[in-house]
This record gives sequence, C-alpha cells and structure tokens, in this order.
Amino acid sequence: MTDTLVPKAADTTRQKILRAAFMEFYRNGFQGGGLNDIVAAAGTTKGALFHHFTGKQDLGYAVVDEIIGPLLLQRWLDPLTGRLTERFTDAADPVAVLQRTFRTLVKHDMDTGHWLLGCPLNNMAQEMSPLDDGFRSRIDALYTTWRKGFAAAFATGIASGTVATTVNPRSVAALLVASQMGIWGTGKSSQSKTVMTQATDAICDYLNTLKA
Repeated sequence: MTDTLVPKAADTTRQKILRAAFMEFYRNGFQGGGLNDIVAAAGTTKGALFHHFTGKQDLGYAVVDEIIGPLLLQRWLDPLTGRLTERFTDAADPVAVLQRTFRTLVKHDMDTGHWLLGCPLNNMAQEMSPLDDGFRSRIDALYTTWRKGFAAAFATGIASGTVATTVNPRSVAALLVASQMGIWGTGKSSQSKTVMTQATDAICDYLNTLKA
C-alpha cells in the first residue's frame, strides 16, 4: 500500500523537472529557456534530465501535454462542467460561469503578477507553432478541446433556457477562445492593468447579449 501512495524518487525528479521547465519556458520562451537553469531550479542534474527526456524538444512536448494542458482544463473547462462547484454552482448557465471565470482569472493573474507574462499556451503557440509541427499539433489539439468544451456548455445553456436559441455554440466558442488569447496578450504587451480590465469588461458585456 505504501508503494502506491509514495511516488518513486525518479517520478518525483521528473515532476520537478517538468515544473521547472514550465516556469523557465513561461518566463523566457521555449527557445530562450536554458536547460542549465531548468536543472538548477529543479535541484537536479542534466544527467537526470536526460534520463527522463531525450532532449529539450521532448521536454517541451511534455510541458505542453502534462502541465499546460491540465492547467487549461482546470482554469477554463472545469467550472463549466461543475467540477468546481464550490466556486461555480450554476454550470447550466455558461454565460454567468464564463463571466465569473474571466474576471476571476484576470484578477488572479494580476494579483500574482502572471499577467505580465501572458498566457503560457498562447505564448507557446505564437513562438513554436510556426516552427515545429510537434508543438503545433499538440497546441492545436488543446485549442480544439477548449473550443469544444465552450461549445458544449453553450449547447447545454440553450437546452436549459439560459442561452438564447439564436446563439451558434461553435461560433461563440471560437470567438471566446480568441478573446482570451487577445486579453492576456494585451496585458502582456501593454503592461497595463487598465487595458486588460477594459478588454475583460468588454467580453463580459458581449456575453450578456447571449442570454435567453
């Protein structure tokens, strides 16, 4: 029983490397991120890194698959499926949930300072999708999952009577995902909380127009 509860040392080291790599790539970009800085932050060695990953590219893929992907689901899709019911209790009303989600995440990222770094998924998309098909396919799959999750939520909202029947779930989902990219990108480029807040207010006003 103990063996199933306590991770093996190798697994712990791998997770430390992944978390350190995520923050290194988030701060400095994938191409600018250094393996020496990653192993130093992880408190390990290059030998340990290459034991778990064949190289920087393989490490980058794992960061997308195992860190950025789950983070995306937790932040944006879990509230819509009722998995965060202590915070969002009306998952059948996607307009209300998404308004709170946008405002809550913008405030959280401003409070933590992460808004100055932008969105980790969008950063990786802008940097690596044109350069590497492995990154592009992984990132595109995440955005597709995101759009499908939003579209499903709006279809549920239409069925429950909280969303107008004239709403096209897939079109709205595509716009909202693009808007998230723009809001976080605006924060990063402008370094202005006011501009980022204005963009958030605008998307929340737009969401009001989708109500039944």
